[in-house]
Amino acid sequence: MNTTECASPAAASCACCHAGEAANQEGEGEHWGRWGGALSLALLAEALDFAFPGNLPAKGAGMALALVSIALAGFSVYIGGFAALFKGRLNINALMTVAVTGAFLIGEWPEAAMVMSLFAIAEAIEARAMDRARNTLAALISLAPEEAEIRQEDGGWRRVAIQSVAVGAFARVHPGERIPLDGVVHAGKSAVDQSPITGESLPVDKAPGDMLYAGTINQDAELELRVTALAAESVLARIVRTVETAQAARAPMQRFVDRFAAFYTPAVFALAVSVAALAPWLAGWSVQETLYKALVLLVIACPCALVISTPVTIFSGLTVAARRGILIKGGVYLEGARKIKAIALDKTGTLTEGKPRLLAFETLDTRRDPAELAQLAQSLAARSDHPVSQAIEAGLAAEFSLRTIAEVTQFSALPGRGVQGNLQGRDYALANHRWIEERGQCSPQLEARLRAQEEAGRSVTLLTDATQVLAICAAADTLKPSSAAAVAELTRLGVTPVILSGDNATTTRAVGHQAGIEEAHGNLLPEDKLAALEALKARFGVIGMAGDGINDAPALAQADIGFAMGAGTHIAMEAADIVVMNDDLARLPETILLSRRVHGILWQNIALALGIKFAFLLAALLGHATLWMAVFADMGASLLVIGNALRVLRNAHGAGTARAAGKN
Repeated sequence: MNTTECASPAAASCACCHAGEAANQEGEGEHWGRWGGALSLALLAEALDFAFPGNLPAKGAGMALALVSIALAGFSVYIGGFAALFKGRLNINALMTVAVTGAFLIGEWPEAAMVMSLFAIAEAIEARAMDRARNTLAALISLAPEEAEIRQEDGGWRRVAIQSVAVGAFARVHPGERIPLDGVVHAGKSAVDQSPITGESLPVDKAPGDMLYAGTINQDAELELRVTALAAESVLARIVRTVETAQAARAPMQRFVDRFAAFYTPAVFALAVSVAALAPWLAGWSVQETLYKALVLLVIACPCALVISTPVTIFSGLTVAARRGILIKGGVYLEGARKIKAIALDKTGTLTEGKPRLLAFETLDTRRDPAELAQLAQSLAARSDHPVSQAIEAGLAAEFSLRTIAEVTQFSALPGRGVQGNLQGRDYALANHRWIEERGQCSPQLEARLRAQEEAGRSVTLLTDATQVLAICAAADTLKPSSAAAVAELTRLGVTPVILSGDNATTTRAVGHQAGIEEAHGNLLPEDKLAALEALKARFGVIGMAGDGINDAPALAQADIGFAMGAGTHIAMEAADIVVMNDDLARLPETILLSRRVHGILWQNIALALGIKFAFLLAALLGHATLWMAVFADMGASLLVIGNALRVLRNAHGAGTARAAGKN
């Protein structure tokens, strides 16, 4: 973490700022060599002082060794410290500059050298721990290859930098290679590992027309894709940008810590000055003893552990979510998700697949072969581009192994009714319930069968000739495989799921029953969803909303936490606070559990940081703390909170993330 990442005056005083700057200025190997030499010289100075007390030559040699040790370990500290003091800032460099210089001047030169050496080494360890959190984002950035194999005008292929590839270009990806840019499959079929983007555990089969994402891995066969987005606008690039900028949306806990640290540092600094000025008269301490205690207080005054406890935890949580295909747009939403009491769910595309499937084919004319009737229905359905007709065609072809489509003559479509045509010299129609009633072909027995299908949430289409209904085709938009389990997990977490859908009320209730949702509202326009959200807020307090379409955007923006399902609906993505890249509803309870885990670790870190600080503050005032102990307490607390925060990263992969989150 560098100073700019701290993003607040209080945070700028944390030890990690200096560590990050120093690590950027010089090579790590050179650092460790200098710090190791500084520590060796400090130990030698300490040994001379212990072995030859009162010996002037030994004292002179020890002071010289201490000076060299301080220079080796503290050169950058002194530069930063004087710069901070000149600007009136009380950061760790300023506090250490005053403390080490004061200790040397009052004759504690071996301890001054040891303190500076230990401080430099502890900061290096802290910087390395911080790098672990940053490297998780760097791993995301490095997913996309730097070059792509692009088809040239002469038909040949050449590798070029991905930044130079235009939308509409054709790229080729061999088995085992990463997809270089977002695009649509133009030629070839293969399985693609999308886990880096969507968090899906299994490869997804891709065929012409299917979407591909930069950074995912082609598995089986060569693919040719048509580029649909520039390198800087790929889904992967947007994920990285969002995680980076999300740190600016500071969580409430982080804002509280920053405000507290901004008060705490000058307060303890003032206490140290007061001890130095008043203790000799009030407590009868010697001047040297008083100054030493004041210097210990100066080191304790740095709020390193407290300030660093929140950003590293939030950053780790955001990165873990991104690696699971959950794109959270700020720490405020990561922390806020734990408060959700109810979540409104759109039906189509959120709970369901978003496209109908043929679920039942019932023949009514027992004199004819079911396969013959299926062929008639499939041939008529094949001439229509309506989603239900396409589902009927695909379903019948699969169920009856139909390889050919019969010729249809005199074909016509009646919008809102169905299609009709002549097959094998006879007129047939593929019609909805309303048209069958208008044709006078309904009967009480048929009405009962149709009612049973419709109450199950299915769209009914009937095959009929000029005199009677021959077969019933029932299609429905089916639940996603993970929806029921996700709803059960939300309920277990104490979150009430509610369906808000524009579909008819009967179908909406049927889908709710299948998913295990008791409250389902249908026939809602976008403005109706907003009113329903307000009613939910009045009942439950903090609410979430999950949807995937343009019509869901107002509700996503209105909810306390909006979840956009899928990477393709840009308007929904812009309106939402959290984007679920793979349309998997199971990511909602995962997000809530991750939020609770992060919140718990934040409180643990604050308790650790403040507890250690106040314990050593009391010890210093009672005369039981040394400069060594103060440095160990300060840097040790920082390392503790960083290590605790990095626990968030341990379950960054796999379905275990949610379960592990619930245990913390």
